[in-house]
This record gives sequence, structure tokens and C-alpha cells, in this order.
Amino acid sequence: MKHCTMLAAVLLIFVAARAAATDKGSILIDLQPKANQKLDENLHNEKFEGNKLSGLPKGESLFGDVKFKIDEKLIQLGCKYVQDKPDKVEGIKVEKKITKLYLLHATGFGAFGNPGDPLFINDGVAIAKYTVKYEDNSEEIIPIVYGEDVRDWFNHDQSKPATRGKIVWEGENEFAKNFGATLRLYLTEWKNPKPDKKVVSITFAREGDSVAAPFCVAITADEK
Repeated sequence: MKHCTMLAAVLLIFVAARAAATDKGSILIDLQPKANQKLDENLHNEKFEGNKLSGLPKGESLFGDVKFKIDEKLIQLGCKYVQDKPDKVEGIKVEKKITKLYLLHATGFGAFGNPGDPLFINDGVAIAKYTVKYEDNSEEIIPIVYGEDVRDWFNHDQSKPATRGKIVWEGENEFAKNFGATLRLYLTEWKNPKPDKKVVSITFAREGDSVAAPFCVAITADEK
């Protein structure tokens, strides 16, 4: 009996150590100082009643196989249909050496109708970028391309896949139900080409003049 108890204790220590090792080095980047849109308020237009992301689980959760922290607010960029939000949000603080970034994001608009319609975006159109700034003031750009990294968060296109990003969350809200649509968020993974340089901050900005209103819900990094 004593031997079994000791064996059980050793196994518990091993499991705990393995779990800690697996989680070690994961940085859940805090977006809240720069976030400008509450998940439980209507996105894109205050008249879009029930158009919310309040169904997302708050706190730390796995999306795909990546842990993210979901807080009260996200970062929403503007477009011609979302004029109360900025085209660029600077100074998302990192201050770490990292090997990878994981972006949990999507865009408002893009999949409604057909090519040529006001709320449709063709695949291959650049809609946003993340600029990674290093301690020596050098930069790397992470381009976000419609149809490759993300699509419209409203599933108007029968879950048409993206070629790089992958859907890691699906849900619903009352406004989307009016269109027979569900919701989706995408995961983009980026490998840092300069892991030996400290990343100071990230800028999230719109690209081009499409109708896209990109938004970022959470960012996680692997610490070097």
C-alpha cells in the first residue's frame, strides 16, 4: 500500500511538471489598454441589435491548440461602414523575445452577396497588417489577406475555407440569425524571423480601401 501511495505521488508530480513545461513560455498579450470595442456591445453599428461576441468564453481558453485570454474588449478597426473606429491602433505592448505569434481575429463584412456587391470582398485582397516593432526599431510586417488569413466573421459563404488561417471558433448571435448565418473566428500563426531581438510592440492597421472592418480578439506569443 505504501509503495502504491508513493508511486501515485510520483505520477502526480510528473504530470504536474509536464503540464507546467507545456505551458511555460506562453505569453497572453494584454490588448485591453488599446482595446476599443466591448464584446457585449453591438459590433460595427449600434443599430445592429444583438450583433455581439458575448458568446465567447471569457478568461483563458484553447482555440484550436493555442491558449488565448479573452477579456471584456477587442480591437476594432474602422472602414467606410464603421466610421467611429480608427484605421490603426499602435503600441500593443510585448517587451519580450518571442519565436511565434498567434492571432485570433476576423473581419466585419466581405462575404455578403457576390463579386461586385458593396459588402463583398474578393479573395486575395489585403485588408490589414500587423507591424512587429523590435528593440532596434526594425520592423516585420504580417499581412492579412482576405480569403487567405481570414474571412467575414458572418458565415455567409457556407464555411468556405481560408488557405492559411483556420477557423478555431464558431458561434452565433441574434443579429446573425436574421441572415441565417453563424459566426466564426480565425487563427493565424506567424513565425518570427528575428527571435533573438526583443519585440517592443505591435501595431494593428487597415490596408487598402475595401469594406473590411478587421478586428483582433486576442494575441498569444511563444516566448524564446
